[in-house]
Amino acid sequence: MRNLVNLLDWIDRDIRAELSCRGTTAVIIIPSKLFFRSKTMTKVFKKASRNGQLVLYLGKRDFIDHVESVDPIEGVLKFDQSALGGRKVWLQMTSAFRYGSEDLDVIGMSFRKDIWVHNIQLFPPAGHNPTITPLHEALLKKAGEEGHPFTIEIPTNLPCSVTLQPGEDDKGKACGVDFEVKAYMAMEADDPDEQVDKQDTCRLIIRKIQYAPDQTGPGPKLAIMKCFMTSDKPVHMELSLDKEIYYHGNPIPVKIKVRNETNKVINKFKIFVDQTTDVVLYSADKYTKNILSQEFSETVEAGGTFEKALSITPLLANANNKNKKGLALDGKLKDEDTNLASTTIIRPGMERDIMGILVSYKIKVNLVSGGGGFLGGLTASEVTGEVPLILMHPKPKA
Repeated sequence: MRNLVNLLDWIDRDIRAELSCRGTTAVIIIPSKLFFRSKTMTKVFKKASRNGQLVLYLGKRDFIDHVESVDPIEGVLKFDQSALGGRKVWLQMTSAFRYGSEDLDVIGMSFRKDIWVHNIQLFPPAGHNPTITPLHEALLKKAGEEGHPFTIEIPTNLPCSVTLQPGEDDKGKACGVDFEVKAYMAMEADDPDEQVDKQDTCRLIIRKIQYAPDQTGPGPKLAIMKCFMTSDKPVHMELSLDKEIYYHGNPIPVKIKVRNETNKVINKFKIFVDQTTDVVLYSADKYTKNILSQEFSETVEAGGTFEKALSITPLLANANNKNKKGLALDGKLKDEDTNLASTTIIRPGMERDIMGILVSYKIKVNLVSGGGGFLGGLTASEVTGEVPLILMHPKPKA
């Protein structure tokens, strides 16, 4: 017995599935038309103004910096021309650095500094005629007849999205570099003398992110010769990493070679990973936070040698990292988790100051001698070496 039923009202209301029932077994026969549409369906991010007269549609919120170019922002803005009252419809793309609480605005201090601002007059038409892409077509179907397509090109010299982790008592938006697409109704673009009603404005935060390049260089190496305190003979230590760039969440094998020429026993290895955040836009504010501290019970006798790779994995979830105020994270969207910030890559010709926040990492290895017994730390001595670390995201497979 066969019955036609309404299986799925997904994209078009006329999509049906044929349901065949034989005994206790139900067989769902899905037309090829439905399969094709499910493979090509576009996820839509939608934001409306408070009065509902502006509705912004985007197909994604992450835009990739490919070094030589950045993904263009392709979207659709829906608005009712009869509600304009002689005003124009504008689109604004802003890259800004937020470095304080919104409470500062109450006392006349700005808590934002614009890095880049770009305005487009969308209506009445003023020469913005984007090439219509398949994404535009999909969004126009969602928006209907009142939808107007747009494309915004992002310059390659802008920083990537970075968020500084707020403290437990901090309120409002977090400090960092963010990107925002805004649609609004006004007589002129960004006129300080014109009061734009918040009811006539809609905003959507996006992220500019960068993936690790396909071609990378060799890993860093370090060779040092140092003495423990009260020792007249040196310790030789070599540190190296297999490659130049490591991906977030992947183990990092730190290769360590030691030749201990002293009469002391090395009884512990300590490995640290530090994140350095350099706020370059408004001041020379530079600070370092430890994101990983791990001990290894390895021993190198007096006159002995050691060679081994010790593995570490720096994560936002490590220890108390999620509670460390000011830790740099990859730009965070509302209600979404994130990770430690990627290393800032400064390409030739880029202005350092415009980057807003520079993030870098280093791995430190301490060889510890002594520290036990009645005198404890008074007799401990350490030899330290460090190498730089680059943390990034891998490029997704096509």
